[in-house]
Amino acid sequence: MTQHSRDTPQFYLTAPSACPYLPGQEERKVFTHLVGDRAPDLNNLLTHGGFRRSQSIAYRPACEHCRACVSVRVIAAEFQPTRSMRRVIERNCDVEAHVLAAVPTAEQYSVFRAYLDARHADGGMADMTVLDYAMMVEDSHVHTRLVEYRRRGTDDPARRGELLAVALTDVLNDGLSMVYSFYEPDPGYRSLGTFMILDHIARAHRLGLTYVYLGYWVRGSRKMDYKGRFLPQERLAPDGWVRFDPA
Repeated sequence: MTQHSRDTPQFYLTAPSACPYLPGQEERKVFTHLVGDRAPDLNNLLTHGGFRRSQSIAYRPACEHCRACVSVRVIAAEFQPTRSMRRVIERNCDVEAHVLAAVPTAEQYSVFRAYLDARHADGGMADMTVLDYAMMVEDSHVHTRLVEYRRRGTDDPARRGELLAVALTDVLNDGLSMVYSFYEPDPGYRSLGTFMILDHIARAHRLGLTYVYLGYWVRGSRKMDYKGRFLPQERLAPDGWVRFDPA
C-alpha cells in the first residue's frame, strides 16, 4: 500500500474560481505534484495529455461546462513564418538568445516586474515578489532552462547587452514546452512575445525535436487567441491530437 502511494501520482481537483480568460465563466483544475526521480518522465507523459507545469505542479483545466482551453503544439520542422512574422524576425536581428541554467537573477526580475505591471496588473501574478519569482524558476524537478534574449552587445563577454526578454522552458523528449515568458513592455514594435515563439520553433527544429508546446489556445480570448496563428499545429481533442494547417 505504501509502495503504491509513493510510485503512483495522486490527482486533486481545485474548487471553482473565476476564469481568467472568458468573462462570466468559472474554472476548475485537476493537478498533481511533479517531484522525485520520476518527475521528468511524468512531466513528458502529462504534457502529451494536455497538462501544463507550474513549479512542481502539473495541471490541466477540468471545467464542468466549458472546453474552451485547447492544448496546442507547433510542428517545428514544417512551420513556415507568415510575412508579418518574418518582419518580426527582421526587427529583432540585433537580438541574440542565451540558453542558461534555471537560475533567477535580479535583472530578470526587473524585466518580469515591468512586464506584469504593464500587461497583467490585475492578474493573479501581479503581487509576485522577487522570492516568488525565484521559486517559479528554481522549483522544478524536470529539465528546465532559461532563455535570455539580449540586445547584441560588444565582443567583450563581460559586457552583456540589455536584457529584453526571458523564456522559462522545459526540454521534453519530443519538444520544447514554453512554461512562461515575459519581456520589456516598452519596445512594442519588436513584438517580443511572437519573436520568442519563433525562436523556440527554430531552436526545436535545430535540436531535432518535433514540437513546441504553447499551452492553451482559447478562441475569443485576447490573452490566448494569438497561439492559433502558429501553423501547422496540433490541437488536443477528446480523441487525441488533431492537425491544423494554414488555410
